[in-house]
Amino acid sequence: MKILGISCYYHDAAAVILDDGHIVAAAQEERFTRKKHDASFPSQAVRYCMAEAGIAEGEGPDAVVFYEKPILTFHRLLETYLAVAPRGLRSFMRALPVWMTDKLWIEPNIRQALARCGVKVPEALYFTEHHESHAASAFYPSPFDEAAVLTLDGVGEWACGTIGVGEGHTYRVLRQLDFPHSLGLLYSAFTYFTGFRVNSGEYKLMGLAPYGEPVYADLIRDTLMDLKDDGSFRLNMDYFGYLDGLVMTNDRFAALFGGPPRTAEGRITRREMDLARSIQAVTEDIVLRIARTAREITGKRFLCMAGGVALNCVANGELLRAGIFDDIWIQPAAGDAGGALGAALAVWHNALGNPRRSDDRNDKMAGTYLGPSFSRAQIQAWLDAQGHPYTELDEGDWAPTVAKLIADQHVVGLLNGRMEFGPRALGGRSILGDPRSPKMQAVMNLKIKNRESFRPFAPSCLEARVSDYFDLDRPSPYMLLVAPVQPSRRLPPAATPVDADDLLARVNEPRSDLPGITHVDYSARVQSVGPTHNPRFHRLLTAFEAETGCAVLINTSFNVRGEPIVCTPEDAFRCFMRTEMDYLVLETFVLCKKAQAPWQEPDDWRRTLALD
Repeated sequence: MKILGISCYYHDAAAVILDDGHIVAAAQEERFTRKKHDASFPSQAVRYCMAEAGIAEGEGPDAVVFYEKPILTFHRLLETYLAVAPRGLRSFMRALPVWMTDKLWIEPNIRQALARCGVKVPEALYFTEHHESHAASAFYPSPFDEAAVLTLDGVGEWACGTIGVGEGHTYRVLRQLDFPHSLGLLYSAFTYFTGFRVNSGEYKLMGLAPYGEPVYADLIRDTLMDLKDDGSFRLNMDYFGYLDGLVMTNDRFAALFGGPPRTAEGRITRREMDLARSIQAVTEDIVLRIARTAREITGKRFLCMAGGVALNCVANGELLRAGIFDDIWIQPAAGDAGGALGAALAVWHNALGNPRRSDDRNDKMAGTYLGPSFSRAQIQAWLDAQGHPYTELDEGDWAPTVAKLIADQHVVGLLNGRMEFGPRALGGRSILGDPRSPKMQAVMNLKIKNRESFRPFAPSCLEARVSDYFDLDRPSPYMLLVAPVQPSRRLPPAATPVDADDLLARVNEPRSDLPGITHVDYSARVQSVGPTHNPRFHRLLTAFEAETGCAVLINTSFNVRGEPIVCTPEDAFRCFMRTEMDYLVLETFVLCKKAQAPWQEPDDWRRTLALD
């Protein structure tokens, strides 16, 4: 039985196809349309999934599942607007036309959109609740036969967070935290206030936090919320604007924190650093409290997580080190894109009662390599047609050659195998550098990624060598855990301390023998790389260790700021030529920047990207 899961119309639209419960393909629409966080119906992702599952044009899956129940969401919006009336009229008038013309008619809209994709629409069209989709995406692909399940995000229909329990092929909710009392929206409020884009810049806030001190943490706990020991809380809505306005925070919030929100792209001051650190500390506190409650009421040894808050890898690392659960597993596509997967799995297992097998060790995400790939013949034909100079490597020479390029301080863009599903690049669509270089973080941020200099890069490390570099005793294949760099690798503080308010100076200050991946607090967001799911990337790390004695590479997503991760060879070449990358590796083909013709575009491409 083939089941198509769909998420769309809010942000991060995606499609997933299952075949008898096996994940065949999954992709976000943004990767095809090149519009970051694209919320439109995932037409191109659907076509890709249908082709990957062997479903011919004019045929269709056995069932289609949408990842939430729009009628319940509309009920929440109406009840909220009525509760705050007459305030919120502008927000209501903006939202109502969209609902009346599109979102209330999602079932017929889905049927029409599928028909336009050449997909035969099945009779069976299911709707799962938003947090049910998150929970199913967390539990069903996990390694565990039984687990507590925690979902936390902005909001679904009414739920902003749930504690549930998964056993075999069944899942049920035990507790629920409802709108407007949302940890995800609280974090997004600070994202907005510090000048970053909501639903896009939260990870920047997390990266900024180590530069500050938690001086506002008690103020947040005492004034903005009533926090209970079990992790439940109520927000003081007098300080927020998302109920009755078009912004996340209001004038009272600004007065509480000493002035108006930071202007986007404005200078980051000590206040923003301290606010970031403070809300991160509060978030970690709440996550730990809820996790303890989940352990208590479920009695399970393992925890599964999804929802946007589950992408806060700093909180995840703290949760792991707290030892509340024996182990945790986090859905790598934890946001709304992963809801498409969870919706399909919820129907297959929970609604249809199909069994599930697990071994407490191996998950079912195939390393997240679930997107398109491109054959040697396809890539060569495209390169030849475009006239781009290249060198082709034998498979045996590939890893040592690319490793040598990186060791010689070149920045390399890599397109390798199937594209990853979710927000992390894991060696399929990655930009790679040498972590031993003290200048590499600033160089890659400013000259390659075109983004803020303070943002850290993640290390990819051979799985067998992780504990030699990081205080981490288990695999972290999806780059969802932050761990401390081993003390033996840290460098003593500089004799003359840098200015604590000078972000660029602090970025360039070496803190370990791997300065390119060591954040200001001696932490790193770790990806462990084993030989199973991406053997070529594993061979590259092995070759880099043989070349340098270092089993770690800098790994960042193959894109520039404001752009989705690249999908095709054409996307990769465009990004390569727009930036100061030195080499592009398309499977076994290597392109040198100096050998390429000068790159020309009619307009400034940066103007087409919505910065986050």
